[in-house]
Amino acid sequence: MKFFQLNGPAPLYTNTYLLISEQGHAVVIDPAAPAVEYNRILQQEGATLTHIFCTHGHFDHVGSAEQLRQQWKATLYCELCDVRGVSGYPLKARDKGYEEGQTITVDELSFTVWHTPGHTLGSVCILCGNLFFTGDTLFAGSVGRTDLPGGNPEQMVASCKKLKRLPIPADAEVLPGHEGHSTYAYEMQNNYFITAMCQD
Repeated sequence: MKFFQLNGPAPLYTNTYLLISEQGHAVVIDPAAPAVEYNRILQQEGATLTHIFCTHGHFDHVGSAEQLRQQWKATLYCELCDVRGVSGYPLKARDKGYEEGQTITVDELSFTVWHTPGHTLGSVCILCGNLFFTGDTLFAGSVGRTDLPGGNPEQMVASCKKLKRLPIPADAEVLPGHEGHSTYAYEMQNNYFITAMCQD
């Protein structure tokens, strides 16, 4: 597997990720960068984009989703509640949603998905091996905002408690939608928002 991190445009610089299987099939997670940037890597690697996974539907995470979907005939995954066709949620269509705990296989790559609403109603986190893609649910040292349209503080608290129960490897790399990376164990033990929200 080959792994690439790109970034969306200023001022948010959203983290976006491209994985390419040993057989040359590619997955984009949160297509925030211009399509040309993914296409450059895909051409360089001789790969074909087959899947697009959106952790949620906010505009800064889905900027090139529809263009890539049409160009490559890739399957676009996003929760229907985050597909609205409005400014904050620009996606107008998707091919599939996620089932709780579903595993989507792309050659040797297995992506397991859990619903983690709070930042948006349709937010999800995705585990692939030792890579944990958390979108805007979990950050290094923080959690996602709940004061934007679609946000819900009570749901975020429930999702933070859920994160502690998920079967995530302790050393899994937390790959959020913004800023730097961390590890699952570190965040579960040291992220103030996780530890505070998970008090019974």
